[in-house]
Amino acid sequence: MKSKILSGLLACAALAISAVALSQTRELGSTGQLLDGIAAVVDDGVVLKSELVERTQLVLQQLREQQAQTPPDQRRPLPPTPTIEKQVLEQLVLKQVQLQRAKRLGITVSDQTLNQALTRVAQNLGLTLERLPEALAAQNLDYTMYREDSRDELILQQLVQRDVLSHIQVTPRELNQCLDRSATSQANDQDYNISHILVSLPPSATQQQLAAAKAKLDEIYAKLKSGEDFGQVAIAYSDADTALQGGSLGWRKGSELPTLFADVVPKMKPGDYSDPIQSGSGFHIVKLNEVRGAERVVRDQVKVRHILLKTNAVMDDDAVEQRLRQIRQQIENGDDFAPIAKAISEDKVSAADGGDLGWTSPGDLPPELEQAMAKLQVGELSEPIKTRYGWDLLQVMDRRSHDMTDELKQQRCADQVRDNKAEEERELWLRRLRDQAYVDVRL
Repeated sequence: MKSKILSGLLACAALAISAVALSQTRELGSTGQLLDGIAAVVDDGVVLKSELVERTQLVLQQLREQQAQTPPDQRRPLPPTPTIEKQVLEQLVLKQVQLQRAKRLGITVSDQTLNQALTRVAQNLGLTLERLPEALAAQNLDYTMYREDSRDELILQQLVQRDVLSHIQVTPRELNQCLDRSATSQANDQDYNISHILVSLPPSATQQQLAAAKAKLDEIYAKLKSGEDFGQVAIAYSDADTALQGGSLGWRKGSELPTLFADVVPKMKPGDYSDPIQSGSGFHIVKLNEVRGAERVVRDQVKVRHILLKTNAVMDDDAVEQRLRQIRQQIENGDDFAPIAKAISEDKVSAADGGDLGWTSPGDLPPELEQAMAKLQVGELSEPIKTRYGWDLLQVMDRRSHDMTDELKQQRCADQVRDNKAEEERELWLRRLRDQAYVDVRL
């Protein structure tokens, strides 16, 4: 099972990174120079032909593997290679535009942050970080390239957070409207697997651009009505960044459906696709793939408080650990935990509440703390615990099994409103960046 999980995750990673380093795949000419070319000039950077070829081949390989897993009577011909190459090139151009903006803004990712992210990837695979290069090599993936591409992805996440997500606010009215819809509509308790196709338009589209978009829509609908696979049409025609995934948006709760689709999808049957839905970013066609029901969510929770101390120029790990042992003994001897936490804990947010972290669910805290909590009785103090944040002293205050269905609905509503705005704003933001960039395609 672990090998299947590994293969699946690394296959997805292969779409984002080259299978081997460029230095290993380019040949040297008689002059000793690399025989490569430029696929596109993007402002101050370039997209190399070798990179375009490699990533196109990786996409084609994955599409062929997906096709091979499809029943023979349901298989459809893959889009022509030039069509896929065009989509891959556009994604590489967009990535270049974003990375250059991030560089101008001074957005970076340290080796420590990158290692923490890769450690989580390795843990999800049941591995240590030290064994990750070996696992990647078994899939013909170069670890150095994987690291740098992962660094790029973390940089892009920070850029989107800065330029898009940080400007999105959820108002009480929007949250209440979402909760009202959730309370009155059974559809919101269903899960929907959806895909979509986007025919994009610039914010101030001309009549000529509008006519071209409608002509493209007519061509798309003609292909869908003739029986062509929605995913293949999305790969060939969609302007969304999910195009190479066949337009897949995955599973969404009814309350988490993009606002554009919220009134449309619940009325559809699996296999149906919608009429054009217009938004600020263009025209959307949504397809409902599957529907499934929802269940109550009950989680085991622990109410815990802590004291956090960090190392510094004066106190190293041994000194901090010894200090926490002394504090532990003071509390065991009758001193009150809360005033001590308020006075010395370096987690300033929880320190104001006497170290109280409230009710925590699995995954809320670092794994070292959760492992320690699992062994503690109510009222019991832990030994000092080291995490990447510092040294902790924990006390379990209570335990419960809690029905979180309603709380999760409220959280999902907040996330849904935010995500709905984010999807639309990100599309517009990307289009603005693309329109403002100098792009010279040289194929």
